[in-house]
Amino acid sequence: MTSTRTLTAALLASVAMAGAAFADCEVNLRSADTHPEGYPTVVAVERMGEMLTERSSGRICVEVFPSAQLGEEKDTIEQTQFGVIDMNRVSLGPFNNIVEETQVVSLPYIFRSVEHMHDVMDGPIGQEILDAFEAHDLVGLAFYDSGSRSFYNSEKPITSIEDLAGMKFRVMQSDIFVDMVDALGANATPMPYGEVYSSIQTGVIDGAENNWPSYDSSGHFEVAKYYTLDQHLIVPEVLVMAKSSFDALSPEDQEMVRQAAKDSVPVMRELWTEREAESEQKVRDAGVEIVTDIDKTPFIEAMVPVYEKYVTSDKLKDMVERIQATE
Repeated sequence: MTSTRTLTAALLASVAMAGAAFADCEVNLRSADTHPEGYPTVVAVERMGEMLTERSSGRICVEVFPSAQLGEEKDTIEQTQFGVIDMNRVSLGPFNNIVEETQVVSLPYIFRSVEHMHDVMDGPIGQEILDAFEAHDLVGLAFYDSGSRSFYNSEKPITSIEDLAGMKFRVMQSDIFVDMVDALGANATPMPYGEVYSSIQTGVIDGAENNWPSYDSSGHFEVAKYYTLDQHLIVPEVLVMAKSSFDALSPEDQEMVRQAAKDSVPVMRELWTEREAESEQKVRDAGVEIVTDIDKTPFIEAMVPVYEKYVTSDKLKDMVERIQATE
């Protein structure tokens, strides 16, 4: 309770200082993001806000707080459920223990490619998952990209599944991610994103796993100079809204918010593609050793117990089958 009050007080103080510029708006939606200013997800929500302001004739604004100003993802999820934060851009990983349906699209190697992920998340399966958030005091608005996630570390190049044995990797606070790393023979260490750099630097962990832009923007490539493109996860990110904040809007404004969120998706994807290429080049120029020639088959085969553990209900089994059948 004390930590919640402290976080809420810090949030309200931040809102008071930063909210002056939005004082003329009838509705000011505060949105959280752990990524830094200029990151594709941050810019996409800012563009969404611009659309809303224009379409509402200045009545509705979106104020984005990047760089984990409002807390790490686990804390901001709780605050959004309580309605203290209005909107939140979060990876689906931290939702795995809250919204059952998100577990399926967080499974290792569930998507064949980023294009396959787009086809699934832009269709009825994606909408089904967005709808599932409502039972948890949230409204799912849209899915963003986060590329493919791969392992990086400070110790050695990883060229096979055997190289992972005994290594310590940070993962998001998700049981699926923990079990994935354990199934590969490594040791999973869940921790907030903001603690990863110093933990690698001091040897608390050997490395982590993420996409090109996060590997770059976090500075993790400075302390973990071996990056293996095993691409074990292609996990979408989600933009959610507090149900209490959404319900306070008129039906017309609710539809406006939903449409602006959807319209921000192609903006985010274009920015993501550009940022991914820039980040890859920056990391390569920094002299990072990148392993691209790796046999993924043993990695995929090692995931059988993970699927058996999490895909247990008929509903989830059906969703896996429908995703695999999506062309």
